[in-house]
Amino acid sequence: MEREGHQPVPRGHSEEIAVDGETEPVVVKLGVWVSNTTSRRDKLSADQLAALAELGMDWA
Repeated sequence: MEREGHQPVPRGHSEEIAVDGETEPVVVKLGVWVSNTTSRRDKLSADQLAALAELGMDWA
C-alpha cells in the first residue's frame, strides 16, 4: 500500500521478495493471499486483525 498508494491487489498479482538466507528472490502470490485473507477475515483472531489494521487493511 505504501509503495503504490492504494490497497486493491488483483488476484493474479505476485511479488518477488528477498529472504534472508536465500540466494534467489522468493515469489509471493500477494493477490491470492489478500483475496483469501479478506474472504476468511471472520475466522481471524483479534491479534491477526489488529496486525492487519496496523498495515492499513481498512477492513481488518
